[in-house]
Amino acid sequence: MASIQQFKRNHQIYLMLTPNLLIFLALTIYPVIWALQYMFFSYDGINAAKFVGFDNFIRLFTRDDVFWRSVVNTLVYVGGKLVLTLPPAFILAVILNRKFRGQGLLQGIMFSPTIMSTAVMALMFYLIFNVYNGVLNHLLVATGLIQVPINWLGKDLAMLTCVMVGAWGGIGNYMIYFLAGLQSIPKEIYESAELDGVNGFQRMVHITIPMMGPILQVILMLSIIIAFQDMQSIMVLTEGGPFSATQVMFLYIYQLYFPISASANTLVNSDFGYGAAVSIVAAAIIGVVTCVYLYCSRKLDY
Repeated sequence: MASIQQFKRNHQIYLMLTPNLLIFLALTIYPVIWALQYMFFSYDGINAAKFVGFDNFIRLFTRDDVFWRSVVNTLVYVGGKLVLTLPPAFILAVILNRKFRGQGLLQGIMFSPTIMSTAVMALMFYLIFNVYNGVLNHLLVATGLIQVPINWLGKDLAMLTCVMVGAWGGIGNYMIYFLAGLQSIPKEIYESAELDGVNGFQRMVHITIPMMGPILQVILMLSIIIAFQDMQSIMVLTEGGPFSATQVMFLYIYQLYFPISASANTLVNSDFGYGAAVSIVAAAIIGVVTCVYLYCSRKLDY
């Protein structure tokens, strides 16, 4: 009886939560259940699903070199993006935390890449880094810095190019997070430190960074998860090539479900069953990385 009265009192809250709950069930829970069901089947989405037991996992762990290369590439991409994104974002946040003319304009400029479509941004960088008619090679040759165009999207430099593009799109976003964290630190602490003769470097090491610990922990967690999920820019820039040099886990899974090659203009059958098995293993790898990070990041708790 008491629970019914409590439901009547809070029914508006439940009504407001219902749409989000339904969307969560439809777009998150149902795909997970679907993947768990079909990971034991051979299914192309057209013909009837055929039960194959653990064959998908045997193929994955014994014969699929591309997937394991994509795991290594993903870890390289995540590590590189964190290095190229978070330190510049933090430095920009420290600069923009000071009052000066044009502060809002500079903040808007730095944040603008975040609101741009990832596909459009990647296409723009493809036109810049293209080996034959790209803007960057044209400028470098015209200024005499290089004699032969550099293949920025070739096997040796493609991953570095993808990391730089990903970092360019993320710096503004994390800068806002860092800025919010810096502005939450009470100014009285800095004023007391100045009275004690503490210089800027000591304030950064002994006040700012320790008090940013909790928000830094959240930012690192977000940046790792987002970097793992990055695939749109890589798909536009290299499609995972050349020779799987930029193949990452989520792009590989996407290509198993939608195996169309824009460059070759070809379409082969989907492999939903194997894609489901790869998705489960990829989720487990990300879960392990997340647990390791949460264990190691306990020192950031303030």
